[in-house]
Amino acid sequence: MIKNYDQLSSLEIDTLREIGSIGTGNAATALSQMLGKEVRITMPEVRIMGYNEAIEWIGGPEAVTAGVLVKMSGDVGGIMLSVQKLDLVNFILETMLGQGIQGYEELAELEQSALIEIGNIMISAFVTALSGLAGVNINLTVPAFAVDMQGAILAVPMAEYGGMSDYLMTVGGNFVSNGQEIPSHLLLSPDLRSLEFLMRKLGVSDG
Repeated sequence: MIKNYDQLSSLEIDTLREIGSIGTGNAATALSQMLGKEVRITMPEVRIMGYNEAIEWIGGPEAVTAGVLVKMSGDVGGIMLSVQKLDLVNFILETMLGQGIQGYEELAELEQSALIEIGNIMISAFVTALSGLAGVNINLTVPAFAVDMQGAILAVPMAEYGGMSDYLMTVGGNFVSNGQEIPSHLLLSPDLRSLEFLMRKLGVSDG
């Protein structure tokens, strides 16, 4: 039985990396279709890291950012977060609405709706890839949207799941469109029961 992420074998970690790579490829394709322009993603960096390390990885606890968060249930429980920094926000808004913003305080309802829609599509595409690879059923909640310091955005979901896991699977890559590179960050935190179940379904765990 997996008690924490430290017990994952190199094969299990490689499998998670493959999920991350295929999932982000799906997310880029979905983003491309939604925006009506070619969007591809560089080879993503997939890592398992602790909660505090993950926050540093996306810019530190006090960096203000937007986040689209969904909870997963069904065969796999946990959370998934799309971190939307200003360069990604402006890429989305300029493409969809024709103009970007200088700061998050300028986000009105229309802009927020566009960001939620894109975040939800990217997360759904990632989870669809995961479901297909593992042959599991994953349900997603309606996405929640927040603009806050990154430490605060992650505090609520991690408080809920932190008792089960203090680790996150982080997926980082750059979306590339018209020669422009836009950093993308996705955080996935399945609870440990779900992680073990996934590994069994993927045939890389004896548990």
